[in-house]
Amino acid sequence: MTDRAKPALKVVLAQPRGFCAGVERAIEIVERALEIYGPPVYVRHEIVHNRRVVESLRAKGAQFVEELDQIPDGGVTVFSAHGVSEKVEGEATLRDLPVIDATCPLVSKVHKEGQRYAEKGYEVILIGHAGHPEVEGTMGRIPGGCRLVSTAKDVEKLEVRDRNKLAYITQTTLSVDDTRDVIEALKRRFPAVVGPDVKDICYATQNRQAAVRELAGEVDVLLVVGARNSSNSNRLREIGHEMGVPSYLIDDATMLNPQWLAGATSVGVTAGASAPEELVKELIARLGEIGTITVEKMNGVEENIQFKLPRMLSEAAE
Repeated sequence: MTDRAKPALKVVLAQPRGFCAGVERAIEIVERALEIYGPPVYVRHEIVHNRRVVESLRAKGAQFVEELDQIPDGGVTVFSAHGVSEKVEGEATLRDLPVIDATCPLVSKVHKEGQRYAEKGYEVILIGHAGHPEVEGTMGRIPGGCRLVSTAKDVEKLEVRDRNKLAYITQTTLSVDDTRDVIEALKRRFPAVVGPDVKDICYATQNRQAAVRELAGEVDVLLVVGARNSSNSNRLREIGHEMGVPSYLIDDATMLNPQWLAGATSVGVTAGASAPEELVKELIARLGEIGTITVEKMNGVEENIQFKLPRMLSEAAE
């Protein structure tokens, strides 16, 4: 197809998009560990939810395992950014595995918050999605456990020990709007419940959701680069859909269906917090094969947050 025959297509990039500070830190932890200790380094679960990231680290010598019993004695072990339960941490300690914890500091903050509530005698409710690694880790960090709810409907079925001694915490990668609905349902049913409103949802998740809400008002189609098992990426696609814009979650440019763009003159592009920018660049190149494109970047929040590396890595590098 000649350029003259290609349809004109305006590509609008969300700002911010892609990697957050917790993801950048987790990837750097694995890379530093490989440099310092040499391969293999064993990572429990995907370090972050992105196939390209995992494949890149695997090529450098990282080995990804589901459980600790797949790690040989003495194997350098990294816990993923999603966090782990005390049971998993205890198992690693019993085996004397050298562990580097890549849990996002914002997830660790939620753990501490839930633990403080539990220590004060509160029954803790976790707002989150069943089966997500972050949720499994958080539930295994709260003394006495916690009750999981995902929707406002779940709140109606909730049975509690003492309706006057309840607290809630939230998964960090949820929809801000949906979480607010669940919190309001909790407060209606249990007026004495205490908790952090939506501030436990991480800054990057909130910023990306706000950017997509703005972006969806300007484009005909929304493309979200991210993994199917990435909670925050799924939320971005859902926001576009809720705003009436055809919205698609794709792993990479190879998944783009040109038919999605039929009749469109503008397409919005964003990426989940664990999707590298190279995937966005590849998608733009693919869009350039389909149409004659102009690329614009939205005005938006410029993120400059950085998290420190674990001490054992920063000291070893000195």
